Amino acid sequence: MRDYYEVLGVERGSDAGELKAAFRKMAMEHHPDRNGGREDSEARFKEINEAYSILSDVQKRAAYDRFGHAGVNGQGGGGGGGQFHDVHDIFNEVFGDIFGGRGGGRQRGGPARGADLRFDLEINLEQAFAGSDVEIAVPATLTCEPCEGTGAKPGTSPVQCTTCNGQGRVRASQGFFSIERACPRCGGAGQIVSDPCTACRGHGQVRTERTLSVRIPAGVDDGSRIRLSGEGDAGMRGGPRGDLYIFLSVVPHDLFERDGLDLLCTVPVPMSTAALGGDIDAPCLMGGEDCDGECKISVKVPEGAQTGKTIRVKGRGMPSLRSRERGDLIVELFVETPTKLTARQKELMRELAGLYGDAQHPKAAGFTGKAKKFWDGIVKPD
Repeated sequence: MRDYYEVLGVERGSDAGELKAAFRKMAMEHHPDRNGGREDSEARFKEINEAYSILSDVQKRAAYDRFGHAGVNGQGGGGGGGQFHDVHDIFNEVFGDIFGGRGGGRQRGGPARGADLRFDLEINLEQAFAGSDVEIAVPATLTCEPCEGTGAKPGTSPVQCTTCNGQGRVRASQGFFSIERACPRCGGAGQIVSDPCTACRGHGQVRTERTLSVRIPAGVDDGSRIRLSGEGDAGMRGGPRGDLYIFLSVVPHDLFERDGLDLLCTVPVPMSTAALGGDIDAPCLMGGEDCDGECKISVKVPEGAQTGKTIRVKGRGMPSLRSRERGDLIVELFVETPTKLTARQKELMRELAGLYGDAQHPKAAGFTGKAKKFWDGIVKPD
């Protein structure tokens, strides 16, 4: 008797997926129907099936690996001395996903769960910040009310399918073994609608648009998903409804950028305020006792502030979805140079510039030193 691993053409350390793939290949190659029904082909096919029935079982494989064929005598191996696995069961296990056998796990004519639905919803940053109730119109499949989902005209009922006798499945012999498929007449329902409902044309469902109110929780981010259980398509034959998944997209804001729970905002600052220090108004989203009705907050600018200076305002950012934590508002300063100066203003600016010393321009003084060193290091051509 040949080694089972050799029969399937696999290594001893092969996993379940490799065993299954090898069995598929060998079974298709040596199937009796594909080889003119030759006796040697049928014997080879049985040998392949026997090898897979042992190696695909964890306990039997362990016994075989340790004791060889002696370890599985009476369990499907050892020269056929034991109870051999049904070829139909092995076939359905391995080829069920291809040929529609029992491996698919579909219930015969039973209730089927409705499909899940996806709805893409755009919201603005203000809605994401405070939360909001939004009405959406969702196309969905609903149970037909006149026939209550049976598909039959009110006052009538579906009748049992005579092809499958209400089982929803039929078995057809194909050479050496048989294959079980969904009944071609009733589509697996096990019933036939002889007098269809005019509202749904016998389908038991109608396509329509539903209006739903959705609560957007405060703190949601771009790409967040909301699941509404039981708001998807209606199920077949009394099956439960599917779910509705709402995918949120937060549109870009004119003033704010979001970084996790923090909100970033760039605010222009007059040159005089940046030099002398002072208070400026920065925009903020509603929330907090210090934020007035115009959604602004006072921010103190330090003396000598430069462009790019950031000021962090605690607790003025986005709320967290899963805690009471709240992010910060980060105000980035942009020092604005005045334009369209009058003659008198230009005169004063020149006078002021003459009064400036290196101490008033520390960055410029440092840059000049580095630039001079760079220029001095350049080798000039002769």
